[in-house]
Amino acid sequence: MGSAYLLVGIVLGSYMGGSGDHSLAPVHAHINLLGFTLMTVFGIGYRMIPGLAEGTLPKVHFWLHQIGALGLLVGLFLMMSGRVDGATIGPVFPLLEVAILVGALLWLIGVVRRA
Repeated sequence: MGSAYLLVGIVLGSYMGGSGDHSLAPVHAHINLLGFTLMTVFGIGYRMIPGLAEGTLPKVHFWLHQIGALGLLVGLFLMMSGRVDGATIGPVFPLLEVAILVGALLWLIGVVRRA
């Protein structure tokens, strides 16, 4: 998943660089941080720490992070590109942020249990 986010981030960054329109820079930054960086770190952690990837906890972590990150990225894109008003989509952001937060908490629990 980290690699997929990386490609999306590169394409968006290339578009912004080529067009000179950097209004979507926050979306680009979030794709690279929440998507590429965190998913890569999680993947390396799951690979390096014995037993960390076992059970239901890592699956719930993965899906909560994907739902939260993808939702935030799409929402930010829609809002910052002017396709959807911030007042309309803004109330959804806290729910998506909670999904990411709970996923991060599950990651922490798994790391503490296994490391």
